[in-house]
Amino acid sequence: MYSMDDGMSIARQASRDIEAWLNGIPETLGVENVEDEPEYQKMDVDLLWHLEGACLKVEIKGDRHHKTGNFFFETHSNRERGTPGCFLYTEADWLFYYFVTPRTLYQLPMPETRHWFLKHQQQFRERSTRTPVGRSFYTTVGRLVPIRQVLAEVPRVVRVQFGT
Repeated sequence: MYSMDDGMSIARQASRDIEAWLNGIPETLGVENVEDEPEYQKMDVDLLWHLEGACLKVEIKGDRHHKTGNFFFETHSNRERGTPGCFLYTEADWLFYYFVTPRTLYQLPMPETRHWFLKHQQQFRERSTRTPVGRSFYTTVGRLVPIRQVLAEVPRVVRVQFGT
């Protein structure tokens, strides 16, 4: 069971760390945080990363469970309402999966990673978490996907270790 505040705290930390890192890359012309803009919320896009000749859409997933050795790819964001998980519908060019401790970022190319996942998802364990909302809750469902397998089988995945 996770609280909404816990999730938001992790998400804010992930956004701050990634924005700072992107702004420190010489090729970066600018970074726009669009998390609160309805147009981009519908696309499940958090950042626009401006480079020479390109504007890349980035979705950020913050996580604190690095020691499991798995990504959690969300297949249902709210099972009770039948809402698909962000991993299945994001229109981002890149999913930046960030473990806030130990500050490890995995840059996953979308939709290539999603395509690979959909071909293999039945081999990954399904897990769910409940988040309380007022007197009720919602259930998020996803698959535990080994990081080492993604690194070995999905081209263009990049692992970045941030300084302390």
